[in-house]
Amino acid sequence: MITNKKIYFASDQHFGAPTVEQSKIREQKFINWLDSIKNDADIIFLLGDLFDFWFEYKTAVPKGYVRILGKLAELRDSGIQIHFFVGNHDLWMNGYFEKELNIPVYHSPKEFIFANKTFLIGHGDGLGPGDKGYKRMKKVFTNPFSKWLYRWLHPDLGIKLAQHLSVKNKLISGEEDVKFLGEENEWLAQYCRKKLTEKHYDYFVFGHRHMPLEIDISENAKYINTGDWITHFTYGVFDGTELLLKSY
Repeated sequence: MITNKKIYFASDQHFGAPTVEQSKIREQKFINWLDSIKNDADIIFLLGDLFDFWFEYKTAVPKGYVRILGKLAELRDSGIQIHFFVGNHDLWMNGYFEKELNIPVYHSPKEFIFANKTFLIGHGDGLGPGDKGYKRMKKVFTNPFSKWLYRWLHPDLGIKLAQHLSVKNKLISGEEDVKFLGEENEWLAQYCRKKLTEKHYDYFVFGHRHMPLEIDISENAKYINTGDWITHFTYGVFDGTELLLKSY
């Protein structure tokens, strides 16, 4: 970390939903937040579901999102590091962010060390016990043959179909998952406890649950969920000493 700089974490913006008009209001609010942190940000972690749907064809990407993509390009060109973890709504990324924005993209949780603190960071979907329906669906979504078949759909049809499913299919939208299960029963917290038996982490940072959460996994390990930018407008910030949840 650069001295006097901070690391920021945000997830689950779901731009494009529920309508383009409503999404643009939230998109502008998120851009305003990015502007507010750009002077002291060393690194920004985007923890997935930035878009409610994203699929990269070989020569096309979904229409729209010019303002958020332009802002990310501006921040990256200014020297701020940005890391992107795909979520269950935008997992079909295949080089666009790397080539156009110089932003690395990760498809599974990854370990980082900052200021002698060890972080395990990811989106959070499909981790821990339960969620079997979605886990089966994710295997289909990430299967190379399934993706090859989908690319044969014209983008006008493929994107329209996927946008409909991302809102209407509860396994994809996670509509029924936005309920606090209790610190012992939260499946991401259970995942963190299991990982802690294998190796020490100071912080586990995930999204996906759409709820800002701070759960002590042990005396010196904490699970942070960054919430969302639909109802909570929350984010995490690490100042080199501790990681805190804040709202914008």
